[in-house]
Amino acid sequence: MKTTPPLGKLIAIGGNEDKGTYPNPRTRRKYYLNFFELGILKRVVSESGKTDPRIEVITTASMIPQEVGPIYTASFAMLNCHNVGVMDIRTPEDARQPEYLDRLLAADVIMFSGGNQTRLREMFGETDFLDAMLRRYRAETHFVIAGTSAGAMAMSQHMIRGGSVPDALLKGAVKMGAGLGLLPTAVVDSHFVKRGRFGRLIEAVSLYPRLIGIGLGEDTGVLITSGNVVETIGSNLVIILDGHNIVHNNAAAAKKGTALSVENLAMHVLAKGNVYHIDERKFYPSRDPE
Repeated sequence: MKTTPPLGKLIAIGGNEDKGTYPNPRTRRKYYLNFFELGILKRVVSESGKTDPRIEVITTASMIPQEVGPIYTASFAMLNCHNVGVMDIRTPEDARQPEYLDRLLAADVIMFSGGNQTRLREMFGETDFLDAMLRRYRAETHFVIAGTSAGAMAMSQHMIRGGSVPDALLKGAVKMGAGLGLLPTAVVDSHFVKRGRFGRLIEAVSLYPRLIGIGLGEDTGVLITSGNVVETIGSNLVIILDGHNIVHNNAAAAKKGTALSVENLAMHVLAKGNVYHIDERKFYPSRDPE
């Protein structure tokens, strides 16, 4: 049975510099929002249909929320958007506070920062907050949910929790778990090109061949409308992996650490303006037919 396509919009952004966690304090880097300069945040605003929308930035995934929140606020201010709040939800109990639910219901745009995508599921799973966000996404045409890095990956229903790049294409290189469920037909990975994450997205799609893999390059995002029309925005590349026509596939049966063996996995490379239709599983040079 076909489900009704959601009316809201998702904007998943691949990230660039560290978006919420410094693995080693001695190599601490300045936090940049480079995608702002390339117009992705501008697109987030314009898709809301308002010149000064109410924006709520959720810094839950980040381990440095005190730095992340003000930078988003300042970046949106450069776009003349001053109606911006920051929700620093740190515990599941925080996520259940009526104040945050009220702010969600009043927002035009929800923006998830980067950091650790597993935290987003841990904090928001089985909450009225997540239920209300899903209802609004399904029912409201100009409701926008955006996320960068971990915030983009958490949109998937079957989410990549992590995984080892050096062990790419060996069974177990990807760790899967439940995401926020905004995107049930695809699995998203971020920082895709520079961090060499092809292997773990290949394993994810091999394990779930009915899902479309979306690998987001740095300074790049996708606008997803109707739950299945994926348009590339930003300066870099988006990789699409389609496992629907896989013939031989040992991903489910292979032992951990052994090599993957996959036949007939399709790949598409999307640059700015290119479109991929998840339901049709087709690539289009642009939204407008030639």
